[in-house]
Amino acid sequence: MRRMRYLDLTLPTAAENLALDEALLEEAEALGRPAQTLRVWEPAGLAVVVGRSSTIADEVHVEACLRLGVPILRRTSGGSAVVIGPGCLMYALVLSLQLRPELRAVKLAHRRVLGKLADALGRRVPGVCCRGTSDLAIGEGDPTKDPKKVSGNSVRLKRDHLLYHGTLLYNFPLEWADRLLAMPPRQPDYRRGRAHGAFLANLPLEAASIRQVLKTAWEATEPHPGWPRELTGRLAAERYANPEGGWS
Repeated sequence: MRRMRYLDLTLPTAAENLALDEALLEEAEALGRPAQTLRVWEPAGLAVVVGRSSTIADEVHVEACLRLGVPILRRTSGGSAVVIGPGCLMYALVLSLQLRPELRAVKLAHRRVLGKLADALGRRVPGVCCRGTSDLAIGEGDPTKDPKKVSGNSVRLKRDHLLYHGTLLYNFPLEWADRLLAMPPRQPDYRRGRAHGAFLANLPLEAASIRQVLKTAWEATEPHPGWPRELTGRLAAERYANPEGGWS
């Protein structure tokens, strides 16, 4: 199996960063051969990111976002709305379906990717576990506490590759989730109806440590030779500048 490429790059805006995740997927598809990449980035400011099929009015406090100048963006993958910003490390994996054909089954993709991340993080933070469909939580094994979510994730499948990306909270002001997000229409059982601030938690790790965990877990040792600037710019302008525009 070819070594995985690594890209640590944060672009100026949330729209450009989401566009780059998708552009890396499209770049891999266009190569005509397996290409795998781990990318990490961290937002410079707050943003609300909704899933590909989310109804914004049902998941987001839109008036609060408008009043506070927080952009609402739509990603290429599924799932519910999240708030991102400084203190929330973002990662994206582009994985080859030729090299990993079992990942064509979305449920198995969640189990395989999150299982690897849980094992790797669990070596530094005891009690990291997979919960719900696509969450990582901490607090497993403590009978006095319900597990709290530290990572939400989603997937986008193409013909030969998939994009698996998500959040890793480490120093994020959790009160923003209650201010900007409504209660999600779909909730995992382990949430038990908790408000965002009571349901979420930060990993007790520094960003540099999380980066190293990701690189080691995925053996991402090959520097990415470059990133698709033109495609990223086009996607940012055509799709991500408007949460309701450019999607099918």
